Amino acid sequence: MPKTLSPKKAAAAKARRGAALATPSDLGASATKDIAGALNAILADVFALYLKTKNFHWHMSGPHFRDYHLLLDDQADQIYAMTDPIAERVRKVGGSTLRSIGHIARLQRVSDNDADFVSPLDMLAELHQDNQQLATSLRGAHEVCDEHRDIATASLIENWIDETERRAWFLFEASRNADTGGH
Repeated sequence: MPKTLSPKKAAAAKARRGAALATPSDLGASATKDIAGALNAILADVFALYLKTKNFHWHMSGPHFRDYHLLLDDQADQIYAMTDPIAERVRKVGGSTLRSIGHIARLQRVSDNDADFVSPLDMLAELHQDNQQLATSLRGAHEVCDEHRDIATASLIENWIDETERRAWFLFEASRNADTGGH
């Protein structure tokens, strides 16, 4: 038979359940708000880019199917791997993070693509542009971190910028000579 809590302990447990998620941070309330806001927007973009990359991976076709399919699968894995560190960093600085698909949709700046058919080269070009846009957004978030002297978050962002630029480069190079024999 389960042990019953005393009324005092039960009240304390209930109060803890209703307590706000307030992780202590030496950054201050303004920094927490700014950094969490910047990172949550990045997180929404990363989830949107992940799903778009998987969508294009699933719907790839044509003579370069295998190469493009594998490229996009690798990139999607790398993008998804960013999500937990971003969200955990938001929590470490004292903020709260995304809670739903709707929350992502409200914050994302990466456009969805719900088209029934997208040509392989258009897929690569769109993802190239999206990754470039993400790199720009990451630089903006880095500036917020610099402003508040959040070196740890800035350091993580620097790595994500490098990964994002690498994805953009691969997408560009994979499609560069496909139609025109060179640019």
